[in-house]
Amino acid sequence: MKKKLKIALVGCGRIAQRHAEHITNQATLAAVCDINEERRNELATKYNCKAYATIEELLQKEKNLDLVSICTPNGLHAAHSIQCLEAGIHVLCEKPMAITTDDCKRMIDAADKVKKHLIVVKQNRFNVPIAELKKIIAEGRLGKIINVQLNCFWNRNDLYYKNSDWKGTKALDGGTLFTQFSHFIDLLYWMVGDIKNINAIIRNFMHKHNVEFDDTGVVSLEFDNGALGTVNYTVNSFEKNMEGSITVFGEKGTVKVGGQYLNVLEHQSIENYKMQTVFEIKPANDYGFYQGSMSNHDKVYENVIDVLTNNGTVATSGFEGLKTVEIIERIYKSAQDK
Repeated sequence: MKKKLKIALVGCGRIAQRHAEHITNQATLAAVCDINEERRNELATKYNCKAYATIEELLQKEKNLDLVSICTPNGLHAAHSIQCLEAGIHVLCEKPMAITTDDCKRMIDAADKVKKHLIVVKQNRFNVPIAELKKIIAEGRLGKIINVQLNCFWNRNDLYYKNSDWKGTKALDGGTLFTQFSHFIDLLYWMVGDIKNINAIIRNFMHKHNVEFDDTGVVSLEFDNGALGTVNYTVNSFEKNMEGSITVFGEKGTVKVGGQYLNVLEHQSIENYKMQTVFEIKPANDYGFYQGSMSNHDKVYENVIDVLTNNGTVATSGFEGLKTVEIIERIYKSAQDK
């Protein structure tokens, strides 16, 4: 019988609840860490593990950790990941990997230096229709990709920002594309490749009183392979999330994966081929008064365990995490240059 991995969790906010659940199902949750005493103690009590106020104390007292999962605010991902990597421990970092490319590079360098894995959470890659779309693009079934359209229409109301001590801040949140839609930007790079030209317009229409950045944007893209693309995003969908979709137009086929969370195959027309149409639709991450992306963290941990115990292939590498951050940075720079 294989030894269960010993994992610690840094950051005990909403997404940490999902991590703790799947760590417990597949490995051993040895400890949690958060500066908020109530949060850390509540999670530690629920999962019968140790609680620490600082990463320093966690790393000093917890021996033989196999992995640390970083679930702290975006702007702290780099510092906390590097701290754990330098202690000689593999790291799984929540999205976005960081909020600057410089921080991403420092994280990758730290992992390379100690020869430890740095894995980034991008659970939408495991959505069944998304995974199949990626597969048929790679197989060339759509032919040359000529156009890609990404729509991200969600609702993030005042309560969402009011209930957080970091969301909406430039320093720790970074921007709507980082916190809400970095999964979506990741899929553009993963499926179509690098981007040559970016032209963006962003605005803050309805969150000027509680958000230090954009709540809406329109972006046009030109990929290195010649394909054109658009990204339309907002967190102003009235009262509830409306759509999260990607539509790919190729010379030999058109496919749209949509629904609210990139979980429904809405359209396919492919030369001499038909994609799988029957599959389990998992619920989104439910946080009570709002919903997030698809709940595929079980798949994320299956991959991490396979990587660490069977020398498996990392689902999302530090380099891929960096590319997402780089694209988002370029979108924001394009908007600022206007």
